[in-house]
Amino acid sequence: MDKRAAVLGSPIEHSLSPYLHRAAYAAMGLDGWRYGAAECDEARLPALLAAIRAGEPVPGLPPGGPWAGLSLTMPLKRAVLRLADTVSELAVEVGGANTVVFRDGGVHGDNTDVYGIERALAEAGVPAPSGALVLGGGATAASALAALRNLGLGAATLVVRDRSRAGETVAVAERLGVALRVEQFDKLEALLDVELMISTLPGRAADVFAPSLRGVAALFDVVYSPWPTLSAQAVRQAGGTVVGGFEMLLHQAVRQVELMTGHAEVPVEAMRAAGEAEIARRAGL
Repeated sequence: MDKRAAVLGSPIEHSLSPYLHRAAYAAMGLDGWRYGAAECDEARLPALLAAIRAGEPVPGLPPGGPWAGLSLTMPLKRAVLRLADTVSELAVEVGGANTVVFRDGGVHGDNTDVYGIERALAEAGVPAPSGALVLGGGATAASALAALRNLGLGAATLVVRDRSRAGETVAVAERLGVALRVEQFDKLEALLDVELMISTLPGRAADVFAPSLRGVAALFDVVYSPWPTLSAQAVRQAGGTVVGGFEMLLHQAVRQVELMTGHAEVPVEAMRAAGEAEIARRAGL
C-alpha cells in the first residue's frame, strides 16, 4: 500500500530527512511511498495533526495514501507529547518525541534520537565512559543523557549558559536515574579532563571552546554541517576520537524507517550515501 510521511519543524528548509527517507524507500522498492517536508511551529502543530487524522490535504505535504508517520525536529519534540494518543516510555523519560507513527487510528509518539546517539558512538568505537560532559540543555541533550544511561553511566555533568533554565533537563535526569551536576559555560575549562564530551550546541557555537578541548578523549558533536567544526578538529588533532552529527541523524532515521514501514531490514548504506551526497552538494563539493 502506498503511504505518506514527512518531516516537520522550524526552520525546515535544510533538513536532510527527505533525502534519507526517500533513499530508503527507493532501495526497499516502496515506489509508491512519498516523503515531504513542511514548516511547522508549536502553534500550528495541533491543526496539522488534526488535518492528518481527518484525512484532509495538508498544504506543502505530499498527497497520496494513508499516513505512515512524521519526523519531528525543533521546536516540536516536546510539544507533540501533549497531542499524541500514546507515547513510548523512552519518549516520556526524555520529555520529547522526534517520531510520530500513525497506527490503529491513533497518533503514537516515540524517540529515535537516543538510538541514533547510541549507534553513532558504537560505530565509532567509543567505549562506555566512566564520565561524560554534555553541552547544552535542550531536547537533544536530554536524549544524550538517556543514551549515557543506557551505556551504564550513572552520573554526568551538564554545562549550560544559564543554570536557572536547565530545569527540564534536570527533571529528565531524575527520571532516568542519572545524577546530574549542572555548571555554566564559564566553568567549562575546569571540567574538560573527561572521557566523553557530547556537544548539542547548534552550528559553530562550541567552536569558542576549541583551544581548550585537547584533553577530551572523545567528542560527539551533533553538528553535521559545516563539518568538521573547530572543536572536532581540535580533538582529532590531539589524538581523540570524533563522532559527527550526521551519524546520529542517519541512525535515528534508520530507526524511523523501521517504525514507519514495519520492515526490520533497512538499507543503511543507501541512506548514508544519499545524505553524504546532499551534504557534499550543499558544500559545493
